[in-house]
Amino acid sequence: MSNGTENPKIKAVYDALSTVFDPEVGVNIVDLGLIYNVIYEESKISVTLTLTSAGCPMGDQIVEEAQQAVEKIAQGAEVAIELVWEPFWRPDMMSAEAKKILGW
Repeated sequence: MSNGTENPKIKAVYDALSTVFDPEVGVNIVDLGLIYNVIYEESKISVTLTLTSAGCPMGDQIVEEAQQAVEKIAQGAEVAIELVWEPFWRPDMMSAEAKKILGW
């Protein structure tokens, strides 16, 4: 992967985030391509993510679950989740596994 997951700390964040599912589609937010960036510093973990649409009724829940998932592995670091709308999410951002699950 080119998203920095060769770094064990960043991989741990992605692994934690992969436990968070979009309840409307039943696929985790990593495989959906909703994670745009992860920065793991000694005292702060920053995650930039989006949702499949601005009107996603489960958006608050997804962001809260992402926060909680990363806090579990943060080892005392502050966790900041930033929800962004650009670039807009597109179905081609999904992993091959997500596309298979959703029949794309």
